[in-house]
Amino acid sequence: MKSSPVFSELVKVTLFLFMKKLRTALVPFLLLLLALTFSQDNALAVGGKEQSTPAVLKPTAREEEATRTVSQYLLQNHYRKVPLNDSLSQQIFNRFLDNIDNNRSYFTVSDVETLRREYGNRLDDDFSTGNASGGFAIYNQFLKRAREKMVFMMATLDKASFDFTQPETLELERSKTAPWPADMAGLQEQWRKELKYQYLNMKYSGEKGKSIRTTLMKSFANRLQLFNQQKPEDAFTAYLYAVTTSFDPHTDYFSPDEYENFQIDMSRSLEGIGAKLQMENEYTVVNEIIPGGPAFRGNILKKGDRIIGVGQGDTGEIVDVVGWRINDVVKKIRGAKGTVVRLKVLPASQANKGPARIIRVVRAKVDLQEQAAQKKIIDVNGRKIGVIVIPSFYLDFEGERQQKKNYASTTRDVMRILNELNRQHVEGIIIDLRENGGGSLEEAVNVTGLFTGRGPVVQVSNALGGKMVLKDEDYPQTYRGPLVVLVNRYSASASEIFAAAIQDYGRGLVVGDRTFGKGTVQSIVSLQRPFSLLSNQVDLGQLKLTVAKFYRISGGSTQHIGVLPDIVLPSMIDSEVVGEDTYTSSLPWTTISRADYLTSGLVSKADILSLKNDFSAKIARDKLFQAYQSDLATLNRIRKRKGVSLQEKSFEAESRMLKGIQERWGDANPETGKKKKTDFILQQTAGILDDLVSLKSR
Repeated sequence: MKSSPVFSELVKVTLFLFMKKLRTALVPFLLLLLALTFSQDNALAVGGKEQSTPAVLKPTAREEEATRTVSQYLLQNHYRKVPLNDSLSQQIFNRFLDNIDNNRSYFTVSDVETLRREYGNRLDDDFSTGNASGGFAIYNQFLKRAREKMVFMMATLDKASFDFTQPETLELERSKTAPWPADMAGLQEQWRKELKYQYLNMKYSGEKGKSIRTTLMKSFANRLQLFNQQKPEDAFTAYLYAVTTSFDPHTDYFSPDEYENFQIDMSRSLEGIGAKLQMENEYTVVNEIIPGGPAFRGNILKKGDRIIGVGQGDTGEIVDVVGWRINDVVKKIRGAKGTVVRLKVLPASQANKGPARIIRVVRAKVDLQEQAAQKKIIDVNGRKIGVIVIPSFYLDFEGERQQKKNYASTTRDVMRILNELNRQHVEGIIIDLRENGGGSLEEAVNVTGLFTGRGPVVQVSNALGGKMVLKDEDYPQTYRGPLVVLVNRYSASASEIFAAAIQDYGRGLVVGDRTFGKGTVQSIVSLQRPFSLLSNQVDLGQLKLTVAKFYRISGGSTQHIGVLPDIVLPSMIDSEVVGEDTYTSSLPWTTISRADYLTSGLVSKADILSLKNDFSAKIARDKLFQAYQSDLATLNRIRKRKGVSLQEKSFEAESRMLKGIQERWGDANPETGKKKKTDFILQQTAGILDDLVSLKSR
């Protein structure tokens, strides 16, 4: 396919379209991290040594210069044109408070009212002039209260005798359901329940032979020490994150040090677990599982999982990392090839409520061979069904540019596999895009052409309103038989482009969950101003900026709502916490004019209705599927519950229930990393494809 200028620019940016916040909020992790320091009014003794009161954080000249530069880029070049006014100021203010006090456990109602009067309508003016003092003032107030919280937690832990027979509950994720407490008494009651919850969670997490009180106290002491090391850049990152994500959730600022880490992650050259991490509140959260890495091979760590502890080797102490800086967590997880790291994780599939699981991972480099598309043949009612798993849409850009003979390319690999499956006379093919977070736009377009033939695949709209239609012009249609595309909530970006095109052409069925819904394009901008207000030109960092939006050839965007499957096959993924629509600032779903294309007619609306009816009738008689639906309903009830029980018998019973569901339907054993032999969702999808083959052969 010949590259147009816009297309080349998109490819140049690498278009890992599903790069979700490399660190969602350095802000929140500070929550406990910060929380754990000292009272502004008193010095606090830790480990027998008196600690000095931390200084009030103030922005540096470089940070103010960066603020002005980021402001100019956002207002002039962001896809969404946001006016600089009090409405934007209030959005930044609300988002900042939500980030640093997501669970409404640091500020009181009067705190918020006071801060809003002082800063609620001035942050937009401060932002445009490079004045970050308002953001720092809010952050410093947060730190003061956070210190008070940790002093309270440690004192309570030291002397309290917990009564776990009382029918108490702790409300989690309170930002969407609860106001800030009315006064300090209300805050302290919230803190007491949080401590009780941490105690119970540790008891049922799988760690054995540990003193819970000693472990928690040590964790708090470590956080106090970390908190005392807070620097202006921590406050600046937290504040600027609230600013950039008020434009959209994928626009972000990297300091020079953070960008260096970002480049390491993109090159995937260091040994580790093969996952990108980000910060959400005080937690380290899995942002992406890298195809070909250890976590991908084990299939036990999922996007959205919270890493709350890291242990070295099979016997090393698991150190609590809640509240740590993201770079410090990454350093503990990275290590030499072949060594073991144990992660203590709150699974996203259980709404991060627990119980925590201990996951064992053997460190290794990303294996590009395992990242490549792979095939297998399964038997369904005597029919040979081909399955092609595409972990990502990969492309060796440098190899392509140098015209190397065997450079890595999804299109070339899938075309080779299709020819092999054609020779093996398969009667249908499943393209498995579960967990595929995107990749190269060029590859998504060309792979689509292998199934649809030459023609339009996706439309791109830029910030100026210009539109471009991207087509497959180089690769011939290689497979013409029955086709099913299997997706889930983690299928994003380039995966959504492929699935949407197959659906719009009527070329095959899309089966599974609604996809992620990321239909935007980001570009990395270097912030180096030629005429700096500082004495010397300096590196001000990098800005990841949303510059374009994808649209289906039928005219609707993949943004926000994703691709809706023709036949829903629900997974255990929690759609309330995973997906573009879970972000308050995500760009909306919109439409543009339809591209010029002809449908294939291979799968009609009548075919889809008939297959839906067949599937419904089949699962009504399938006892295994009924058991699956029952467990999924139980899991959803637990997820939707506002609180978690602090009564030990109830907590233990729910913990066992969640563990049982994981063991029955999870992909792998978390302790060994061994995958299960049976893939329940794939089996069900193969049955649907079998029905499609039967329908088309009548």
